[in-house]
Amino acid sequence: EVRTESGPIDALAVDNDGDLYVVETKLYRNPDKRTVIAQALDYGASLWRHADFNELLSALGQAVEKQWGISFHDKLAEFFSLNDEDSDALVESMRRNLSEGNLKFVVLMDKLDDRLKDLITYVNQNSQFDIYAVQIEFYKHEEYEIVIPKLYGAEVKKDVSARTSSHQKWSEQETLDLARKGLSAETYAAFCKIFEFCKQNADSINLGRGSTRGSFGPVFAKICPRTLFTLRTNGILSFNFQGLDRPEAVIRFRQAYFEEMKETGFDLSEQDKEKFPTYTTDQWVPNTDRLIQSLKRLLQNA
Repeated sequence: EVRTESGPIDALAVDNDGDLYVVETKLYRNPDKRTVIAQALDYGASLWRHADFNELLSALGQAVEKQWGISFHDKLAEFFSLNDEDSDALVESMRRNLSEGNLKFVVLMDKLDDRLKDLITYVNQNSQFDIYAVQIEFYKHEEYEIVIPKLYGAEVKKDVSARTSSHQKWSEQETLDLARKGLSAETYAAFCKIFEFCKQNADSINLGRGSTRGSFGPVFAKICPRTLFTLRTNGILSFNFQGLDRPEAVIRFRQAYFEEMKETGFDLSEQDKEKFPTYTTDQWVPNTDRLIQSLKRLLQNA
């Protein structure tokens, strides 16, 4: 369960592409089940408008730790059979989908009436919303309990303009092209400067996935198999401190990395060390050269 300013969401789910699902359940005694569509959309709007992703991720981490005794990243990797890099990419996709309001909705009921099915078909066919309804039929025979789900809404073909797949992986050239189109000349030059530094010094560069935006993050193998930061084609820069949480040598590097970024001029609090603090172009572009020099020092001392 996830609380929002509009009330508690019955369940929040994620798939292996990082798509987020708002799940609402209703029983047959609800007098008008069509209202559940508006309720689900209301919860989704509140989650998109008011939720802080770092706080949401922290809450998910605490819940997973309590339930299974492992971190949220480890649970994703275990459940979806991912390596560390893909697990990080999935979390980044979650972050992007929440920030862009790309949410999917699931209505779970014991019985669906025709009016609700018609409403779901209409909304899915004439909008960019993805709303699904699942009817759960329950049977009991002797000691056996049988549950049969029936899905509605997935069969609808969109008539609205097709969108790029939310889990498309952009190429290097496409990423640069997106940045050039969306950023000012000064910011694009800074974007390219950091990208070129990463190409020359990183062991690999993880290119992002997204419906409309790309991103990149460098991996320095001698430090950590995860990306140190993410720079998006909309100009948002994130330091991936939270992902640097194991083993002990990486945690020690995180401390040095954190202190170096503070010295570089980024506004950081002690709590940010276990988050993904983000910065807009006016906060990082003037610091581009200092940022690159700081990264060079970190690499030399690692």
